[in-house]
Amino acid sequence: MLFSKKNKTGFEGGGLVLFQAVEEAIAAEKILKSGNYDVKLVAPPPTLRKGCDLAVEINITEKPGIERCLLSKDANFAEILPLKGAGELLDIVKVKNFDNACMIKAGNMKLTFDKKTGMILNISGGGCPDIPFLHISMLDKKLTEVSSPKKNGYTLCALMLDRAFTEALEIWNRRNG
Repeated sequence: MLFSKKNKTGFEGGGLVLFQAVEEAIAAEKILKSGNYDVKLVAPPPTLRKGCDLAVEINITEKPGIERCLLSKDANFAEILPLKGAGELLDIVKVKNFDNACMIKAGNMKLTFDKKTGMILNISGGGCPDIPFLHISMLDKKLTEVSSPKKNGYTLCALMLDRAFTEALEIWNRRNG
C-alpha cells in the first residue's frame, strides 16, 4: 500500500516520531520506508526523549499520512512532534580522518577502514550479543565484499554498525568511484 510519494526536492524534516523503545523506532523506520516515505533515524534532543535514544525524523507536512501508515501496521509510537524550537537533533554519524584510515562513529559503534585498500581495520563499541559475530564476519575484508550488518544483526548495536558501514561505503565509493 502506497501512503506517500517520496519528496522530489530532498528531505525537509521538521518533525519527529518518538518512541518508548529502540525496537519500535527501528520497526517504524522500516514501515515508513516501505510506505515510500523519506525518513531517517536520528537521536532526538534529550528534552524530547520518551525513553528511547532514537526517533524517526519525518517531513512534518506528511504527519497525517505517516500517522495513518504507522497505525495501519499497529506500530507503537509515543507521539509525533514538530521540531521547531525544540532543540537540535544530535548527529548519529561522525567521520574522523587519519593519514591512512577513516573512522566512522555511529552511536556507540565505530568502524575504521584503510583509505587506500578499503579494508576494514577495526570494529569497536557496543555490548550487544550479535557484535562479536559481525566483527568476525567483517574484519580484514574489503568494504565492498561484506554484507550489510543489518542483514546479519538484530540489535541497536548492529543498526549503528550498519549506519557506520553505509557511511564508510559511501566515502569509499566517492573516492574511488
